[in-house]
Amino acid sequence: MAIEDFGGEVLGQKIELITADHQNKPDLASSIARRWYDVENVDMITELTTSSVALAIHELSKEKKKIDIVVGAATSRLTGDACQPYGFHWAYDTHALGVGTGGALTKAGGDTWFFLTADYAFGYALEKDTSEIVTANGGKVVGSVRVPLNSSDFSSFLLQAQSSKAKIVGLANAGLDTTNSIKQASEFGIVSGGQKLAGLLMTLAEVNGLGLQAAQGLVLTEGYYWDLNDKTRNLGERFLKRTGRMPSMIHAGTYSATLSYLKAVKAAGTKDPDAVAKKLKELPVDDDFAQGGKVLENGRMVHDMYLFEVKKPSESKKPWDYYKLLATVPGDKAFFTAKESGCPLTK
Repeated sequence: MAIEDFGGEVLGQKIELITADHQNKPDLASSIARRWYDVENVDMITELTTSSVALAIHELSKEKKKIDIVVGAATSRLTGDACQPYGFHWAYDTHALGVGTGGALTKAGGDTWFFLTADYAFGYALEKDTSEIVTANGGKVVGSVRVPLNSSDFSSFLLQAQSSKAKIVGLANAGLDTTNSIKQASEFGIVSGGQKLAGLLMTLAEVNGLGLQAAQGLVLTEGYYWDLNDKTRNLGERFLKRTGRMPSMIHAGTYSATLSYLKAVKAAGTKDPDAVAKKLKELPVDDDFAQGGKVLENGRMVHDMYLFEVKKPSESKKPWDYYKLLATVPGDKAFFTAKESGCPLTK
């Protein structure tokens, strides 16, 4: 959609899109990316779900002097200690998710937390970033438990969360682990018992998969929701026509990343990565994903984030009408500044 909206060509060349499935394996992702860069003359790689994959491609892109724009991976290290001159990070990161969900819930009285944390780099980063924000806002972390990836049985972990009496159970996990933990939390009566579930990385796709009956009352942060304004609705409705579903912040963020890259190539008048990276950092980001976005020196695209509560089935008036907006978190509050990020590129 971004390529079509841009006009299908840039600098007199047809824009070609190729895709591959890295299966969440950094070594497989690296071998695909290496072939793309060395043999197939690929100029830019985007999306890159999974933090370990994104970090591996980030390192390779630095070595090859090629641009990557990460969307679906969350670790804030990408624009922190692992930042590099050709690497960018678009839709969200663990810090912004922590500020949105952790900060807002703690301020609203959810001042005791227990974490169910995925037992790998992404889960640790999400728990750490959120814990720091909870504590900074006067809250207290009363406990946490590490859960192996792709667990099918969350009962022992949920019983620990329940007996902790924490007001908020923070789910520092993603994908199927998140949906399975929410379904089982519903069976244990965690929400009906007065505790609140906070999905620290959840998107519209997971809410849709769960259904409102199981997901109602969940609090989460996204960088995009189709029904926020005329621009987000325009992208959402066009995407729905093509795919039969509404986009999440990952779909919309990938649209924005691709469009921004093409605008930067056009503005630079060349595909040279140094010139394009410079333009990406100069040009504002105003599209159907983000309005008033800007790219920092460390490659972090800064834009507003949104805290939502999932509606009860009785509150939903139409298909995909899933979220109530609780708060808008301004971009400069959601994300680290370039200086705070720990990126060695920043002065």
